[in-house]
Amino acid sequence: MPDSNSDNSGAVTRTHEFPDNTLVQQLVGPHNTNLARLEQKLNVVLHSHGNTVTIEGPRNGVDAAENALNALYARLENGSPIEDGDVDGAARMAGKMDTNEDLSIRTRKRHVSPRSKVQADYLRALQSHELVFALGPAGTGKTYIAVAKAVAMKMAGEVDRIVLSRPAVEAGERLGFLPGDMREKVDPYLRPLYDALHDMLPGDQIAKLLLAGDIEVAPLAFMRGRTLSRAFIILDEAQNTTPVQMKMALTRMGEGAHMVVTGDLTQIDLPHGVKSGLADALETLKDTQGITTIIFSHRDVVRHDLVTRIVSAYEARDAKKKGAKPPE
Repeated sequence: MPDSNSDNSGAVTRTHEFPDNTLVQQLVGPHNTNLARLEQKLNVVLHSHGNTVTIEGPRNGVDAAENALNALYARLENGSPIEDGDVDGAARMAGKMDTNEDLSIRTRKRHVSPRSKVQADYLRALQSHELVFALGPAGTGKTYIAVAKAVAMKMAGEVDRIVLSRPAVEAGERLGFLPGDMREKVDPYLRPLYDALHDMLPGDQIAKLLLAGDIEVAPLAFMRGRTLSRAFIILDEAQNTTPVQMKMALTRMGEGAHMVVTGDLTQIDLPHGVKSGLADALETLKDTQGITTIIFSHRDVVRHDLVTRIVSAYEARDAKKKGAKPPE
């Protein structure tokens, strides 16, 4: 839509009209909270009246705000609600994606869209590669997006089962001394994977799939000696594997299998002197066709804003210790 006016400072005013007044109410949020969030992120001023939103500010900010509003409105048209993280993601992604490119993942309970450029790259990689390494700090969506993709592929019949695994480093994968049956022994280490599943599917459906073996959540040691065909395999916290364990995990892939390996090389809990299997695999497989690596940074943290600042502070401290330039 053309700008209605422009002043000598380069500021412009633009009014954007949306077709559905009910959706616009959800778009702006209660007491215009979503608009206020976009204002803070994009350095613009937003006013809503009926089914129109007026945007004021520098031209690049107005363009970004209009793109963000359109993306959020499209989300509502698809029947998905808007959360604070979606607003932040739309602001972060404004102008950085082809508006005709749909990278969304739809599950029974969630409509997962990229909230950063690297998340968009990750979603593209999941579409085009059978083995993806995803590296970076907590809160960047590495595991969450992988679980969403696994669930979507299972729902679409593209894979027969989902296998979610982690190394139980804290117990040295020797779980016999812990109380309870095997599931009770390993659940504390696998809880984040269950949490992601419950965001994607109703609890009763997860229970049925677990009972039928169509979803398997198990410590890494349980994958030894198996071949997993037509499965979507996620190896989480892979920085805590040894090279032998990593090779074992990677060679479980059978016909029609997909695998995502996630980890953070700054959070290795292995005994001193033991090389991370994730680091070893990245070195060994760097030129192997069909494998891609996505690297997240603190800028891609999509949890609370404070988490981003916390991760940035730790990265800056570590860089200072090594004499390197702090991350921007």
